[in-house]
Amino acid sequence: MPASTLPPLSRQFVAHFGEMGSKWGINRTVGQIYALIFISERALNADEIAELLEFSRSNVSMGLKELQAWRLVHLRHQPGDRREYFEAPSDVWEIFRVLAEERRRREVEPTLSMLRNAMLEEPSTDEERHAQQRMREMHDLIDRLMKWFDEVQRLAPETAMQLMGMGATVTKVLGLKDRLTGSARKKAP
Repeated sequence: MPASTLPPLSRQFVAHFGEMGSKWGINRTVGQIYALIFISERALNADEIAELLEFSRSNVSMGLKELQAWRLVHLRHQPGDRREYFEAPSDVWEIFRVLAEERRRREVEPTLSMLRNAMLEEPSTDEERHAQQRMREMHDLIDRLMKWFDEVQRLAPETAMQLMGMGATVTKVLGLKDRLTGSARKKAP
């Protein structure tokens, strides 16, 4: 069953994830494989994925290994079948959590570590002191965001969704407050 037999909406979704892959730090093939597994009603084996996407079996195998390393697909076995089947977690909130944790581990933690080490250095010039102060500000912001993120991670998905909705409300209220404060400043002598 070649890719052209995928329903149009599915083809569109898979193609979009492939295009977005490079923006998210994965290659196009991996993005398409994940999109197909995500929308599939059942677990798929590598041969089915290769056939549906018209990819080589070796590209699919490499893509599946990368998705397993990111913990975005689960390996399943079917009784009487020696092949490995892959499925995405069913809970989109869980997918978000895994992605956020992996990105943190791969990108944020090394940056925080580098910034901590830089702050331990003794600056020898005003330029280095200035740079170190800017690095401290960046470290403090990232550290604060990660502590907030840890708190959000502990919330039930329903509570986190309510919190996100409150964020939009707070932004609207603050935007209104800023407009009122700004117009009050303009009127002041």
